[in-house]
Amino acid sequence: MRGGERCLEVLCELFPDAPLFTLLHVPGSVTPQIERRRIVTSFVQRLPQAAARYRYYLPVFPLAISRFDLSGYDLVVSMSHCVAKGVRVSPRALHLCYCFSPMRYVWDLSSDYFGPGHGLAARTLGPPLAAALRRWDRKTAGVHRFVAISRHIADRIRRVYDRPADVIYPPVDVSRFEIAEAADDYYLVVSALVPYKRLDLAVGAANRLGRRLLVVGTGPEDARLRELAGPTVSFLGWRSDPEIARLYARCRALIFPAVEDFGITPLEAAAAGRPTIALARGGALETMVGLDAAEAPTAVFFEEQTVDALVEAMARFERTAARFDAKALRARAESFDRPVFKRTLDEYITARWNERGARSAC
Repeated sequence: MRGGERCLEVLCELFPDAPLFTLLHVPGSVTPQIERRRIVTSFVQRLPQAAARYRYYLPVFPLAISRFDLSGYDLVVSMSHCVAKGVRVSPRALHLCYCFSPMRYVWDLSSDYFGPGHGLAARTLGPPLAAALRRWDRKTAGVHRFVAISRHIADRIRRVYDRPADVIYPPVDVSRFEIAEAADDYYLVVSALVPYKRLDLAVGAANRLGRRLLVVGTGPEDARLRELAGPTVSFLGWRSDPEIARLYARCRALIFPAVEDFGITPLEAAAAGRPTIALARGGALETMVGLDAAEAPTAVFFEEQTVDALVEAMARFERTAARFDAKALRARAESFDRPVFKRTLDEYITARWNERGARSAC
């Protein structure tokens, strides 16, 4: 249950009888709100070890999404970070795409997945595969309206698809979090362990400063990051939502070194009354408030994606920690709360549906 799944959960509440079409589903991996509806999976579901090795099946994702039969539906809402927006719909249907990002594997972050440091197969086959997927991605950008999760992603949609996008920020479920009376002595990372998250910076900074760092998450970078880690860095793997909420509440600060499309974890930390040390790029600039702003700060920003810059930001945070107020942090998170997202998304879909009906009547 990461950010995309939490958005999907709200969509399921808005349309309780609608079926869910997805490339792959691992039973028990998401909440009952999602699990109890009719879930239609693609042929990827039946491929060998698909649940664990789905990334290797990326070349067949476009074919898999095109095989779904949605001809009987008048409204299709795709939630897409890869190929979902390429689903085929009836000519009479309204297709709205809530876009987490154009396919990051082949656009802005292509070198992170297929460039130097990867195996021979990835370096050799990756570039032509990425080029083919880019062509497919542009060709299937014919949805009626794009909705981006941030202005950062709206700009990417404009550059990649030459399409405008409205913006509806994803939700943080503030009710999941509580403010602790006091913090412990550790910094925290909550993230998938994948290359573009740049968790090597957090590990390197903790090593250099001798600060305690807890890393929550799993992914293909796990082994490499463990090799980089010194004695003050601990890897906790997967943790349940209640455990993660407790870790947020007691950390000194969250470390957020990636260029993120939106970035839900700084808002989750804020809901627990804890600040973030964030790279000053991407979605964090839209959700967090820096030390130099007129309003109450929620983050310390650093400008460069280097260990040196992160070390300096951590030192600055430690000098200014008294400026961060837990109640102000939580108030910032509440402006992105789940009910706000649900109401905004409902109103948006209803308005687009009514507009389409009005045009059809003319």
